[in-house]
Amino acid sequence: MDEIINKVANSALEVFDLEEYYPSGIRTEIDIAQWLEEGFLLKEKDFREALKNHDWSQYQNQFVAIFCSTEAILPAWATILVTVYLQPFAKKIILGKRSEIDTLLYLEILNQIDYSIYLNKPVILKGCSKRPVPESAYVLAVQHLQLFAKSIMFGEACSAVPLFKKVK
Repeated sequence: MDEIINKVANSALEVFDLEEYYPSGIRTEIDIAQWLEEGFLLKEKDFREALKNHDWSQYQNQFVAIFCSTEAILPAWATILVTVYLQPFAKKIILGKRSEIDTLLYLEILNQIDYSIYLNKPVILKGCSKRPVPESAYVLAVQHLQLFAKSIMFGEACSAVPLFKKVK
C-alpha cells in the first residue's frame, strides 16, 4: 500500500486568507430618517433635541453606518452632528449602509499589511470563508499581492483558479 503524501502541505504555496483579517465586532446602522418629520423634513431644533435625548451608549464599541432611508435632502451638517454624538461610543463610523462597513475596514487593514513575505512565491487567495468577506476585499488584496507574488490563484489548493503569473 502506497503512502499518501500531502503535496500541498509540502509545497512552497502560501495561502492568503482574508478571513484571518476579519475585524470582529457588531455592525449596525443608524437611519437619520427616524429624526425627520415624516421621514423627510429636518427641523433643526427638533433634530438637535432628538439627538440630545437619544441613548448613544447602545453603540458602545460598535461599527456604525449612518444613512437616510428616504429621499430627504439633508444638509451636510446633519450627518456630521450625528457623528459628533456617536464618536465617544462607536469603534468606527461611516456614512453609508451596514454592508459598506466591512469594505472600509478591509481597505484600512489590507493597506497596512507587509506583503513582502509573498515575494516570488505562489499564493492562493483563499476563496471560502465563514465570515462575510466583501468581494471588494479580494479585489484590493490581489492588487497588493500581485506586486510581490510569483503567481496567484483563487480558491482552495485542491481546486484553485489561476489569476496571475509573473512574466519572467
